Amino acid sequence: MTVKNLDWHNIKAAVWRPHSEKLKAISRLDPVTLDSLIGIEQQKQALLDNTLRFINGEPSNHALLWGSRGTGKSSLIKALLNAFADRGLRMIQIDKDQLHWLPEILDDLEDRPFRFIIFCDDLSFEMGENSYKSLKTLLEGGLELPPEHVRIYATSNRRHLMPELQAENQLSKVVGDEVHYTDSLEDKLALSDRFGLWLSFYPASWDSYLSMVEVLFENITVDRQRLHEMAKQFAMSRASHSGRTAVHFYKSWLADNAD
Repeated sequence: MTVKNLDWHNIKAAVWRPHSEKLKAISRLDPVTLDSLIGIEQQKQALLDNTLRFINGEPSNHALLWGSRGTGKSSLIKALLNAFADRGLRMIQIDKDQLHWLPEILDDLEDRPFRFIIFCDDLSFEMGENSYKSLKTLLEGGLELPPEHVRIYATSNRRHLMPELQAENQLSKVVGDEVHYTDSLEDKLALSDRFGLWLSFYPASWDSYLSMVEVLFENITVDRQRLHEMAKQFAMSRASHSGRTAVHFYKSWLADNAD
C-alpha cells in the first residue's frame, strides 16, 4: 500500500485506487463553488458551519447527506474543498467497497498538518453486505479513538444507508412509551446514528430549477423566456428538474449552439 509518497502541500485531493493499492493525486478538480449551488441554502449553511468548526479544531461531526438524486449532495462537498483548500482542507475519495482500507490510510495520515475529509459518494449497502460494520467502528472508534483531523462526509439516497424491510418494522414493538426495534433494524439504525450531522435533500421546485439554469447561463446572452421554455422541456423529457438536470441542459445547449 502506498500513501506517504503524496505531497499534500501541493495537492488538494486524492482518490483511492484499489488495484494498485495506492492513493492517486487528483489534478483536475470539479470547479463547483458554493455560490453556484442554488435552492439548498439551509443544508449548505449547516455543512459550512460544521466544516469551519472542523478546520478551526473545534467540535465537529461526521456528515451524512441523504435524499433525492441530483439535488447537489456531492457538489456541496466538492465545493467545500474549493472554498477551503487554502486553509488546510484536503479530501480523499474512497468507494464503499474499499472501506476496509481506511484504517491503513488513516494511520498514514496521522502526522499530516492538514484536515482531511474522507468523501464517500453514493454510500449504501445491500442485503447481505457486511462492510458497513467496519465503518461503524471508524466513525466512533473502538479501543482507539478516531483521529481528530479526519471527518467522513458521505452521500446516499437512503437515510439509513441500507434497505429496510417491511417485516422488520412489523416485528418492532412499543413498550410503554418507547419503540423497541428488531435486532436487525437496530443494527442498521446504528450505522446512520454515528453520523452526527444529517442533512436531507429534496427535489427542487420549478422556480429553484430555473434559478439554477440562470446561474449557469449568467454570462450567455440568450432570450430568457425562450431559455426557460427550453429548460422546462428538457427537464420534462428527463422526468427530473434537479440541479444535475440543469447542468445537463446547459451542456446540451452549449453543444447545440457551438460555433
